[in-house]
Amino acid sequence: MLRVGLVAGAALLAVMAGRTVEADAQMYIFPEQGQSKEQQEQDQFSCYQWAKQQSGYDPNQQAAAAPPPPPQGGQAVRGAARGAALGAVGGAIAGDAGKGAAIGAAVGGGAGAMRRRQSEMQYQQQVQEQAADRQAAQQNFNRAYGVCLEGKGYKVG
Repeated sequence: MLRVGLVAGAALLAVMAGRTVEADAQMYIFPEQGQSKEQQEQDQFSCYQWAKQQSGYDPNQQAAAAPPPPPQGGQAVRGAARGAALGAVGGAIAGDAGKGAAIGAAVGGGAGAMRRRQSEMQYQQQVQEQAADRQAAQQNFNRAYGVCLEGKGYKVG
């Protein structure tokens, strides 16, 4: 019976060993009360579970994918085409459809390029916000993990 418990515990620890050790990658953990290596592994596992519960963050879970980047082309061309069409109509009314189309294309192309730049900036902001959120969640997890280990008699640095 004890052997089954040890095997199950070892299996759990093996799963933990396979994790991306982000939680303690930046931490040094020293047993101050003479804990054995096995006890330290059990304590680290239980503190990992507790920190995950307290912080609501699991460093082993794959991070959410970044939103897809905005389309790279076509907005300036579409804007130019729309502008040319509108410019041709306006130019025809004024007596020079070609000149109106050229002016409309230039204005429409510039507007399309501005929309593309704006969507690229919004995309970059989303990516940066997601990275900042992940970093803050990781820090909260690490703090909870360290507090738990210190409570179990380890020096964490």
